[in-house]
Amino acid sequence: MPETTYTDWVEYSHAQLRFVLETERGTPTRFLVQLEYCVDGGWQPVVHFDHNPEGTYGHDLTEEGLHMDIYRDGEQHLVREDFPPVELSNAPDYCESYIKTEASRLLRRYEQWHNLTTDR
Repeated sequence: MPETTYTDWVEYSHAQLRFVLETERGTPTRFLVQLEYCVDGGWQPVVHFDHNPEGTYGHDLTEEGLHMDIYRDGEQHLVREDFPPVELSNAPDYCESYIKTEASRLLRRYEQWHNLTTDR
């Protein structure tokens, strides 16, 4: 299975986007698109989208629809499910675009929840 994995800075130097995509014949079989924040030298999840029907805690986007897990204090805090229907083949790009577009708002909320202050 071909795999694409990378991280990219988002908004400022202590936030990054993690992107992992596995495909089979061009169709996504597993993906993770996650916004992360560096706290005490380690990357913590802020929000993520995923599709992993074979995983123990995995989700199947084709059956459950697209949703975003929202993290607080290192644990899943909320799940946002009000996304439009997205074809599996388009979902990784849609999720990446959504996180990049909403990063500032998502990061500000994370900073407020965790009493983090930063220089932007």
